[in-house]
Amino acid sequence: VQLVESGGGLVQPGGSLRLSCAASGFSFSSSHMIWARQAPGEELEWVSGINARGTTYYADDVKGRFTISRDNAKNTLYLQMNSLKPEDTAVYYCLIGMTVRGPRGRGTQVTVSS
Repeated sequence: VQLVESGGGLVQPGGSLRLSCAASGFSFSSSHMIWARQAPGEELEWVSGINARGTTYYADDVKGRFTISRDNAKNTLYLQMNSLKPEDTAVYYCLIGMTVRGPRGRGTQVTVSS
């Protein structure tokens, strides 16, 4: 199983980023996938999920700003993040399954700062 996140970076408040997660070594198209994030000194926090049918789920503090999607042909998970806030600063991970206890990649750093 391999999950490789990319697309993070430094962005000003109100800006946007699109994260990607390239998946391999398992049946991506039939797997529930989530994005989670970890800020310094904090626990891993569930952000968004998408099931095999494409139904999406969001944490309250990102609803309306973030959009999760998947491309099963490319074995890739995405997270479009708009209207970013400083409190969105964290390392973002993609995980297999419905909880933050599943296998995950190394993460990609997102920093929102002016």
